[in-house]
Amino acid sequence: MSTLPKEVLREMITQGNLKTAGDLHSYLKDMFKDALQEMLEAELEVELGYSKGDKKNKQTKNRRNGYTEKTVKTQYGELPLEVPRDRNGDFEPVVVPKNKRNISGIEEKVISLYARGMSTRDIHEQINEIYGIEMSAEMVSKITDTIIPQIKEWQNRPLESVYPFIFMDAILYKVREDGQIRSKAAYIVLGVNLDGFKDILGIWIGENETSKFWLGVLNDLKNRGVDDVLMFCVDGLAGLKE
Repeated sequence: MSTLPKEVLREMITQGNLKTAGDLHSYLKDMFKDALQEMLEAELEVELGYSKGDKKNKQTKNRRNGYTEKTVKTQYGELPLEVPRDRNGDFEPVVVPKNKRNISGIEEKVISLYARGMSTRDIHEQINEIYGIEMSAEMVSKITDTIIPQIKEWQNRPLESVYPFIFMDAILYKVREDGQIRSKAAYIVLGVNLDGFKDILGIWIGENETSKFWLGVLNDLKNRGVDDVLMFCVDGLAGLKE
């Protein structure tokens, strides 16, 4: 996306009487609200296939049916919107989805911080410090919990029947557990399929590389559809030979 020309920016500053950073924030907030409203109107126009008031090009029995007032949370704070409706109830806006009142993208930021290993309390403090959004540790936990079904679906997804190569290795890391720092390992299985594409088949968290542990990993791969592996590539993983 290209930046606005200097002439347009100067005109915005003059017309908006912008003198401070706060003035700019308020101006952008109003502009953001207006743009969201127009995006909603444009979405419904595409859905119906004709512009508001353009009856001659109307080719559908569906029509506009007023508005629903809705307040959403954005990166500019809370904004009141009027979401247009259609008579048939088929309209599903993308920019402000139904039943969604937070479009700030803060959930994605929380999950990103969580993926980097930050605790829920650390995330709560970071979000407040960087974005000025007060979010309790409990709310952070609720947001991060939403990815658990996706993780389980990925962990249990079906695999291909044959892999010419499977690489198995471990990444060691430290974790705080019950008030103590413990060493753990993430055991990663990477497969190369018959088309030569690499895929992470699974990640298992463990403390000991026992034969029982590896039997569980291999049984998991088998239960998910793997029938044959031509070659395993490993580097001294204890318990695997057994």
